[in-house]
Amino acid sequence: MSMQPIKRGLAALVLMGLALPALAQTTVSDAWVRASVPHQQSTGAFMTLTASSDSKLVSVASPVAKTVQVHEMTMNGDVMGMREVKGVELPAGKAVTLDPNGLHVMLMGLNNQVKEGDKVPLTLTIEDAKGAKETVDVQAEVRALNAEAGGHDHMHMKH
Repeated sequence: MSMQPIKRGLAALVLMGLALPALAQTTVSDAWVRASVPHQQSTGAFMTLTASSDSKLVSVASPVAKTVQVHEMTMNGDVMGMREVKGVELPAGKAVTLDPNGLHVMLMGLNNQVKEGDKVPLTLTIEDAKGAKETVDVQAEVRALNAEAGGHDHMHMKH
């Protein structure tokens, strides 16, 4: 009996096993950052995330800011609130939008002015339900100060 078919089968199984971690992917679309004015210390980053398996956005980093956090904007009557969240649930196959009116990324302690037309590098860390982490590098387009993703502008908020 030849061992060749068995070797081929084992090789195929090994290759399939190596491909499995790559199946848990998160895609990022429409990533953008609001432009800043000179000496402005913070701005927001916005995007849509879609994970292929139940996951969570656990952190975001960028070389353009000293601190990067995920925040949630809330309304209690006519009082706007802002708080840091430690993670954003990404249900499998469901697009989750980070926008000016809800969950969003805050870039605080900006190193320089962020100008319309620039690209801002962001590194997202995603953790799946089993605890495996994936990093996603994004180049977010800087849009005008008055850019909105629908709804209300939030440049008047204080963090």
